[in-house]
Amino acid sequence: MYGNDFNVPDEVAGAGLGAGAPGGPSHLLDEVAAAERALREAGAARVADPGVAADGDELLRYFDAVIEADQKIEPRDWMPDAYRQGLIRQIAQHAHSEIIGMQPEGNWISRAPSLKRKAILLAKVQDEAGHGLYLYAAAETLGVSRDALVELLLAGRQKYSSIFNYPTLTWADVGAIGWLVDGAAIVNQVPLCRCSYGPYARAMIRICKEESFHQRQGYEILHTLAHGTPGQKAMAQDAVNRWWYPSLAMFGPPDADSTHSQQSMTWKIKRFSNDELRQRFVDMCVQQASVLGLDIPDPDLRWNEQRQAHDYTQPDYTELMRVIKGDGPCNRQRAAHRHAAHADGAWVREAAAAYAAKRNAPTTKAAA
Repeated sequence: MYGNDFNVPDEVAGAGLGAGAPGGPSHLLDEVAAAERALREAGAARVADPGVAADGDELLRYFDAVIEADQKIEPRDWMPDAYRQGLIRQIAQHAHSEIIGMQPEGNWISRAPSLKRKAILLAKVQDEAGHGLYLYAAAETLGVSRDALVELLLAGRQKYSSIFNYPTLTWADVGAIGWLVDGAAIVNQVPLCRCSYGPYARAMIRICKEESFHQRQGYEILHTLAHGTPGQKAMAQDAVNRWWYPSLAMFGPPDADSTHSQQSMTWKIKRFSNDELRQRFVDMCVQQASVLGLDIPDPDLRWNEQRQAHDYTQPDYTELMRVIKGDGPCNRQRAAHRHAAHADGAWVREAAAAYAAKRNAPTTKAAA
């Protein structure tokens, strides 16, 4: 993005968003590259498969051995039903989040302040649609159809990230989403590149590479505003104030209250707990905020020398659960928009199905 679209200020490059900076895209992309290498190595060193004639106990031992060896479970492999269902739930929620997440920023495509900004934002929203596609495809390898997952979303029986139920009130919100929301997503998703399920891990490699640029784009928007007029800086600070705690809540409830976290970590679907990831995110943002010249809206935020990490105020988990259950600022609006888009696109799906049926229909040669 930067080399072609922007001249990057030196302070941006050194704000945790440049080469080697902890938490910045270059550092995170190094982790993604390491995960990609590990994927290739795991493919070349598979644990011996006991074969289809094995009994249930032997298959479970094989499954556990693959997990323990830090290798990958593939669609052809036997897996416990709870592992399969847990992955379907997580990957579907992730895919739904990418699709619903197009709405808050799509709201600003036609109102971005320049043609360049419009083009960049349009490309970012298009990326999110692609991420949803990769993830639905990964879920399909577990034996569930994309249509079924979409129907569950439309019926309200599967969830998406609570963060997308907040409104985008100003252009600065697009920057705050890029810096904070995409930043939180990266912290959460880079470890998923090492997920024990192969198709999910491989999908996350590309997604994380693209998300790193989304974070950098949002940071650049906020940097421009924060170093502009007093009114622009105030708008940027207001956006950060509104998006900070919802972004912290993206990591889920505290570890003690998390329903699925411990089992997911045992199966190496997740690699870190909710609280560990939230702490990483806070520590990453403090340095970046200081370069932006914006304040993190937490009067109790301070460095803890003993823990070598920042103490901070926890998000309101009661609000998080209320939003998850459908009572957020934009839950109904987001659901209504998705229903309308699904209905409006019915003719495309029907036309594609009819064309596929026509191509696959047996042909008969005309009588001579």
